[in-house]
Amino acid sequence: MSTSTVERAFVAALYGPGGDGDLDTAASLLAADPAADAELALRGREFVRRAWERGWQPADVIRMVVREESLDAAHVRLAARLVRAECTRYDTLPPRWAAQLAELPPDGDGPRQDRFSSATVTLELYRLLLRLPAIEPVGPVPGQPVTVPVVGEPRALARIRALLAKAEATGYPPEAEALTAKAQELMARHSVDEALLASRTHAEDAPAACRIGVDAPYETAKAVLLDAVASANRCRAVWNSGFGFSTVVGFEPELEVVELLYTSLLVQADAAMTRAEAEQRAGGRRRTKTFRQSFLAAYAHRIGDRLAAVAGRVAEEEGGGLLPVLVARDVAVAGRAEEMFPETVTTRMRGVTDGAGWGEGAAAADRARLGGGPARPDRGRLGGGAAWR
Repeated sequence: MSTSTVERAFVAALYGPGGDGDLDTAASLLAADPAADAELALRGREFVRRAWERGWQPADVIRMVVREESLDAAHVRLAARLVRAECTRYDTLPPRWAAQLAELPPDGDGPRQDRFSSATVTLELYRLLLRLPAIEPVGPVPGQPVTVPVVGEPRALARIRALLAKAEATGYPPEAEALTAKAQELMARHSVDEALLASRTHAEDAPAACRIGVDAPYETAKAVLLDAVASANRCRAVWNSGFGFSTVVGFEPELEVVELLYTSLLVQADAAMTRAEAEQRAGGRRRTKTFRQSFLAAYAHRIGDRLAAVAGRVAEEEGGGLLPVLVARDVAVAGRAEEMFPETVTTRMRGVTDGAGWGEGAAAADRARLGGGPARPDRGRLGGGAAWR
């Protein structure tokens, strides 16, 4: 009887024309049949598995649930529970999945729900999972062969993490920016070292990809920042505004440092913007959303110039004899990005109209600049990155 109840509920709420009436009918069927609970949970895990087969990863699934305005914390908790349950089936998970699972929302029970409310939450979540479209895969799904990462990490990455942690913790802006510049220098040297190692060992590695969340508010400015970080580290970033993430394409060593630096720069930008707003308020000027958008746009643009200058200098100093190798890797990354995203559009930022915000954002990044001309607002766009059509 339980399987029949689940099927009837799904026909009403998931596979039929939809509507609140159908959802209520389906929830009533499930609420009246406790024997259906096990089958209902099993079907939820199947929906999660299907999402993975269509290119989604654990963090992507949770992000979509959070972004759906009609869903709430109860749906997020249920999605996290289903993801964890499905992952227990596999002895080995793809790279980066362990970190994503560790960041899932706590698996608490939340407020106690009656059976009808619980069934409603379940069906609403299953509707979303069922309707997730296929997207470009960025790695294997559980059950497919994977290369298990070596335990530990290169010494360079440990040093980079330490520098960025200090940059985020200090309350002295010039120190934070100097530490970030040093971290980018180490990143660039690490990239050159990895390219040299690959050429000497004739490694047949190929560009990979990962997704990095680009969350509201001010998503466009944040996507510009991520694009700048990716470009400076020999990667390509493609932004999907509808799904709230950018896909970064590059070789594995660069992908990790891109995520590290982008995350750190967001923390530093938020701190700098908070200080700038406090100073503006002290001067009797009320700051707005436009100020913040302009601040982050300028910050992203000028940070991009600084990172590119550091990376270029390191490439000249250490990569002279490796120029053909570096060019070949750049071509491989560009080709992989084009293969994954044959149709992209360049997106310009809107709402960058607050002169004070632009000036404050540029100043926050400019204290650590290594040269270059003045920034112009009309360059605040998604250079190599793009929004999907």
